Amino acid sequence: MTRIALTVKDKTFQAELDHNATTQKLLENLPLTIPMSDLHHNEKYYTFDKSFPSQQEPVQTIQSGDLMLYGSDTLVLFYESFSTPYTYTRLGRLLDNIDLRETLGSGDVTVTIKKDV
Repeated sequence: MTRIALTVKDKTFQAELDHNATTQKLLENLPLTIPMSDLHHNEKYYTFDKSFPSQQEPVQTIQSGDLMLYGSDTLVLFYESFSTPYTYTRLGRLLDNIDLRETLGSGDVTVTIKKDV
């Protein structure tokens, strides 16, 4: 599995990516520094100006630290666990989500994503 690093403020979280066409395309676009907006006090999201390949599936349960693609262009990082009827393409998950909610806060944040070496 491929690892990436997501940095928010002064904290870096490592994530392990699934192996699929979506993550391969995402890796081709790294490094990225993106503004992520808060939605429903449980996720941060960023909508790209291009589409990614997607393999949407009903996930039923979201876990804090899940990284997913909504539709074909919206990157989502979840910081709360909950049930959902929505479909997503799974990208991966944070290896350690300690202090994730506190680090992301309640407003918009800037996130830098790069390959973890």
